[in-house]
Amino acid sequence: MYGARGADVGGMTLQEVRLCGLLLREHFGEVVEKVGKHLLRSGALNLRTIINETGLPLDLVKKCLCVLVQHGACVFSSGRKGPGSPTEYLTSCNRILRILRYPRYIYTAKTLYGDTGELIIEELLQRGHMTMSSTVKTVADRLTQNMEEGRSMEYSEVSSAFSNLVETHFLQRCPPQPGAGGKDKTTAAPTDNPATPAAPAKTTPQTAESFPDCYKVPHMTLSGRGKRQLSTEEGEDQRNAKKPRLDTATHGDEGIYWQVNYERFHLHFRDQAIISAVANKLDQTSSEIVRTMLRMSEVTTSPTAHCTKPLSSNEIFRSLPSSYNIARPILDQYLTLLVDDPMEFVGKAGESGGGMYVVNLHRALANLARATLESVVQERFGSRSARIFRLLLRKRHLEQKQVEDFAMIPAKEAKDMLYTLLSENLVQLQEIPKTPDYAPSRTFYLYTVNQLPTARMLLQNCHKTVANLIERRLFETKESKRLLEKSQRIEAILASLQASGAEPEQLQEVEEMITAPEKQQLDSLKLHINKLDSAENQVDETIFLLESYITGTASST
Repeated sequence: MYGARGADVGGMTLQEVRLCGLLLREHFGEVVEKVGKHLLRSGALNLRTIINETGLPLDLVKKCLCVLVQHGACVFSSGRKGPGSPTEYLTSCNRILRILRYPRYIYTAKTLYGDTGELIIEELLQRGHMTMSSTVKTVADRLTQNMEEGRSMEYSEVSSAFSNLVETHFLQRCPPQPGAGGKDKTTAAPTDNPATPAAPAKTTPQTAESFPDCYKVPHMTLSGRGKRQLSTEEGEDQRNAKKPRLDTATHGDEGIYWQVNYERFHLHFRDQAIISAVANKLDQTSSEIVRTMLRMSEVTTSPTAHCTKPLSSNEIFRSLPSSYNIARPILDQYLTLLVDDPMEFVGKAGESGGGMYVVNLHRALANLARATLESVVQERFGSRSARIFRLLLRKRHLEQKQVEDFAMIPAKEAKDMLYTLLSENLVQLQEIPKTPDYAPSRTFYLYTVNQLPTARMLLQNCHKTVANLIERRLFETKESKRLLEKSQRIEAILASLQASGAEPEQLQEVEEMITAPEKQQLDSLKLHINKLDSAENQVDETIFLLESYITGTASST
C-alpha cells in the first residue's frame, strides 16, 4: 500500500527492516541481528553509541561489526564531526537483502561453470571475501572429499574455473582500504579510538571503473592437489568447515581479496528473464536470436543502459549458433516479427548493414513488471478485474461509464470491481473539476493506474511475504528441534558405521532408533520446509523483476 512508503526508516520500509533482521538472525545469529537492525533504524553510529543503545558488551559488538563488515553489509568512515571524531558504522539494507538470493547465485554458477564454479561462489558467499589461493585450496579439498578413493582434484583446475569467473566479471577484487597496509580490511576489530582510521573508508563500494585492477588475476605460485580430511565424523567436519585454515606458506596473492560481483549476476538474471519471456511469447528460435544479441552486446553495453548498442543484421547472422540453421531471409523475418511485437523486446535503430537492431532492456523490464501486476490482480480478484486493470493500463484515464462499455461488464459489477481495486490502491481516482468549486455534478472522475507506485507497493508486499515465509520456517524448525537433532545424530552414527564396514544388522538396528511415527513426522516436516524454500525463491524472482524495473525507471528520470 502507498501508506507503507510513509512508514520509512531512513529510506527503508518497516517490512524491509524486518526482513533484514530475519536474514541476519538466520545466517549470523540473534546478536548480529540486534546490532544490524539497530544500525538500520538509526543510521551511522560510532562504537560507543552502539554499545550504549544496544546494551551489549564491547567485545560482542566488535565481533558483530566484524561479521557485518566481512560480508559487505556494513561500511565505516571517519565521523561526521570532522577529523579526529570517532569512526562511524553504517549498514546497507540492499546488501543484506542479497542474502535472500544466495541460492540463486550458487545455482547459476553451477549451471555456467559446473560443480567447481558452484563451490567457489558458495565459499565466497559463506566467508564474505577470501584470497584466491585460500579459495582454490578449500574448493579442491571439498571436491576431493567427494571423489572416489585414490582420485583428487588438481589445484590448477580450480584456479582455471576461478579465472573464468573473474574473466566474465562474476568475481571481482575487494577495493583496497586506504591505510589498511595491504592487509584484510576486517582482520582488526573495530575500535572507538579516534586515531584508528588513518583515512576513512568509502561509504559506497568502489566500482570497477574507479578501481582498474578489479578484474586482474594475480600470478599465483600454487601447485598440488586437494587433500582428504582424515576425520569421518560428519559433525566434526561441519564444525571445522567454517574455521579459517592457518597456512603459513605464501603463494604470491597475499592481501588480494575477492568477492562476488552481485551486479554481474543481476545482469545475467535480467537477460535470462528477457530470453525466457521471448520464448514464452513467440518461440525458441526468437529467444535464441535475442540471446545472441544480448551475448554480443555484453561487453559494450553499460549496466544502466536502457538498450543495447545497435547490431547489424549481418553481425547477428554471423554470431548465431551453428546448431540453428537459419537462412538469412528467415532471420530478417524473425527480426521484423520481434520489432512489430507489442512487447517491444527488440527495436530498429537504422537501415545500414541490412538493418540495425537493439534490445530494449528497460522497455522489456517495464512490460514484464506490467505482466506481473496483471497476473497479481487476476489471481487475487479474478479475470474480470484483470480485464479492467489491463484496460486502464492501456487507455490511461477512463470514466466509470467508459470502463463498463470498453470492458463489456455490467454497470453494477464494474462499479464493485473498480471500488475493490481502488481500496487496494491498485487503481487511483483523479478528479478534474469544470469549475473552481469542485462541485461533484461538475467534476470528471477518471480512473487510472500508475504503474511505478503500484510496482513499489507490490514490492513491499513481496518483502512482507518472504519475511512471513522465513518466520514460518524458523517456527517449524524450532518446534521439531529435538526430532531433527535426533535424526542428525543417527545419520552421523550410520555414516561412521558404514565407513568402518559395519554389518547390515548393526545398521538396521541404528535405523530403527527412529520410530515409524517419528519418520513420518520428519518426512512431513521436510516436505513442508521444501515448499517454504521453493516459495521464497519464487517470490524473490518477482522481487528481482520489480526492483530492476523500479531502479531502471528511477535512473531514467
